[in-house]
Amino acid sequence: MGEQGYIIENSTIVIQRELTALDLFVKDFIDVLKKHSGYLIVSGFVSICSGRARGTEDIDVLVPIMPQAKFKELFDDLITCDFWCYQGDDSNSAYKYINQFSNIRFAKKGGIFPNMEFVPIDKARKAKWFEFTHPQKLKIKGFEFNVPPIEFEILYKELILGGKKDLEDARHLRAFFSEILKKENFIKFKPIIESEAK
Repeated sequence: MGEQGYIIENSTIVIQRELTALDLFVKDFIDVLKKHSGYLIVSGFVSICSGRARGTEDIDVLVPIMPQAKFKELFDDLITCDFWCYQGDDSNSAYKYINQFSNIRFAKKGGIFPNMEFVPIDKARKAKWFEFTHPQKLKIKGFEFNVPPIEFEILYKELILGGKKDLEDARHLRAFFSEILKKENFIKFKPIIESEAK
C-alpha cells in the first residue's frame, strides 16, 4: 500500500480504503448511467473519496446532452433501479430541464439525500467539455469511475467556485495527491478554466 493512501495502476489512481455507503450510492447510479452515456463525476465527491472528512448532499455528474429518446431509455432504467427524479415522474417532464441545460437530481426511492445532480453539458461549455474529454480514472475496491484531472479539479475550485468549502477541498487535494501533481498541468489547465469566468 502506498503511504499516501493510494497507488497508481496503469494510470488509474487506486484509493486504498473500503467502500462507504456514499460510494455504493454513487456506484449504483453510475452502473446505470454508463450503460447509456459517458459521464464525469466532479466537485465535492472527488475530495471526499480521497479522504476529506466532510458531508455532502449531492454528487455532481457531467453528462453530454442527449436526444430525448436516448434520455428516456436512461431515465426509465434509473426508475427501474430504484431511483426517482426530483423534476418529474416521467422522462418528458425531466427532459424539459435537460433541453434547457438545467440540472436535474436523482435520489433513491424513499429518500431525498444523498442525490446525484445530473449536469447536462455540450461543447459550448468549454471548460466542462475539456475535463469531460480528459478523464482521470479513480478506483476504490471494485468501483472504477471517471473524475477530472486532479490539477483541473483543484484549479476549478480555486479559480471558479472559490467558496470556503471549495478552497478547503482544493487544499486537501493538493496535500493528498502532492506526489503526482504536475506543474505543467496547472499551467496548461489554467487558461481553459479561466475562459469559463469570462
